[in-house]
Amino acid sequence: MKIIVNPLELKKYLKENNKTIGFVPTMGALHDGHITLIKEARKANQLVVVSIFVNPTQFLKGEDLDKYPKKDEADKQICEMSGVDVLFFPNANNIYTEDEVSLVAPSIRGYVLEGNSRPGHFNGVLTVVMKLLNIVTPTNAYFGKKDAQQLNLIKLMVKQLFMSVNIIAIDTVRDSDGLAMSSRNIYLSKNERAEALKISSSLYEASKLISNSILKVETIKDGMKKILNPLEIEYIEILNREFEYLDSVEIGNTIILVEAKVGKTRLLDNIWL
Repeated sequence: MKIIVNPLELKKYLKENNKTIGFVPTMGALHDGHITLIKEARKANQLVVVSIFVNPTQFLKGEDLDKYPKKDEADKQICEMSGVDVLFFPNANNIYTEDEVSLVAPSIRGYVLEGNSRPGHFNGVLTVVMKLLNIVTPTNAYFGKKDAQQLNLIKLMVKQLFMSVNIIAIDTVRDSDGLAMSSRNIYLSKNERAEALKISSSLYEASKLISNSILKVETIKDGMKKILNPLEIEYIEILNREFEYLDSVEIGNTIILVEAKVGKTRLLDNIWL
């Protein structure tokens, strides 16, 4: 496995190889969810590139940028064992300058749900993903469905800016207890982790209601709130796959999304129906 920190060096290396590229952008602290993305990239591409970069522009003031989990040596070993060909490991000075061109998230889809509680967050996400895609110029780029709003906005960016990359969405990977895998799970104490299971349980409750032909959005949300109590709920929303609000679930075109705080840790989860 080759480790590269300089963007121009990486561009040159990949251009000289002239192979199909599968790209997995990450912020490190790799877990089985990331490994699943890497394995999918390995199946379909001649070259697999993983980036590890904790992007400062997507963190708001007072968020956990300085505390975000870092496991650099373990991450390198995971990448090597997973068959990664190139690990891109830049620092902020490799990616950003003082006077930056940046992208602005769409005024509606970028400022609902997580964008409502974290205004400007998706500006940083889209800017760094654009930079990384331009550096790597992959054939396929792999993202998890757990961050559904992020995935939707990245797909929108690629479509609207006429970018030549396929965005591949991969199902959420869960731990044996049902908790969606996240680098932030490391923050949870034993008791908090038990409380966090209410998030996935609320989604299972929604699935059960829908399987019993209860499709009205407000009824489903009420059932989920009972399961989530007493967690601090940031939002529960039931949207179509274009992130438009629904009155009733549309099977095959619906995402149910939850964000809640467990202690001080913000956790996301969702199901696609």
